[in-house]
Amino acid sequence: MIIVRVELHSAITREVSEIARMHISNIGGSRQVGHYHAKTYRGRSSDQLSRGDVQRQGSIRNYPRLKIHAWHLVARALIAMKYAGDVELEQPTELFDVVNGAVPGERAP
Repeated sequence: MIIVRVELHSAITREVSEIARMHISNIGGSRQVGHYHAKTYRGRSSDQLSRGDVQRQGSIRNYPRLKIHAWHLVARALIAMKYAGDVELEQPTELFDVVNGAVPGERAP
């Protein structure tokens, strides 16, 4: 499982606060291509987030595990959970898509 935590580091108080959390679970696939399920949790503090109240969830299928960085998986998870709008959903999200002929801003065939 991948856990993504968003922390706020205050420049004034020097306190560190967790303000968001996402879990990305491997649910199958092969060595080259993975399938994942992602969840974000409701709350803006570690205590609230630890309650496990799911705010949004979504699935990522056919993710090329070995070809691109884990940040692309995080981005795909956010898109799958509708944290991005229609414009972001239509754009190629991977560098190799562009290398393989996709045009930024145009829907892939």
